[in-house]
Amino acid sequence: MDDKEKEKEKEEKKHDGTENEEEEEDEEGNKRTVVLGPQVPLKEQLELDKDDESLRRWKEQLLGQVDTEQLGETAEPEVKVLNLTILSPGRPDLVLPIPFQPDEKGYAFALKDGSPYSFRFSFIVSNNIVSGLKYTNTVWKTGVRVENQKMMLGTFSPQLEPYVYEGEEETTPAGIFARGSYSAKLKFVDDDGKVYLEMSYYFEIRKEWPATTQ
Repeated sequence: MDDKEKEKEKEEKKHDGTENEEEEEDEEGNKRTVVLGPQVPLKEQLELDKDDESLRRWKEQLLGQVDTEQLGETAEPEVKVLNLTILSPGRPDLVLPIPFQPDEKGYAFALKDGSPYSFRFSFIVSNNIVSGLKYTNTVWKTGVRVENQKMMLGTFSPQLEPYVYEGEEETTPAGIFARGSYSAKLKFVDDDGKVYLEMSYYFEIRKEWPATTQ
């Protein structure tokens, strides 16, 4: 492996968050752990080796169209979840800004029992690459956990336009015992354990959809 290939491998580890430690072999063949330097701001990374044409092209391919004017001076990525949209066939899309604004009963939204639905999230990534972004959504009814959804979203580079993720279609539980009040907790976290959103809320499952003016 030549020097450029080694440099590319090193840069890739910076971007995917794995450049924390490496294993090397000493002269006797024994493995030892080498602790590498801390992650640096993406703006600084892009300035490194900017005169190396092949390395610059490789970075552009890895990062995509990153607007360097929007990059922060910090190494920490930032994720802002903008909204949650509830989609159901034959129904108007229900866009809920985050944090949720509950109604007079304290519910963020209401769903009809036995109905198909899916969630769509919109979020912005800034400052640096966020690695292994995922969300969990845990739901309880009368104190009993009835759902614990975990979904890996992926790794994202900073950009001006929001990313959009739409989950798979599911169906609300049906029947009289499924109706009523539910509590839930939504959480967005990355591979490093950094929490970008942690929010508790309440919703309701009803016999009919709530009235809408749309």
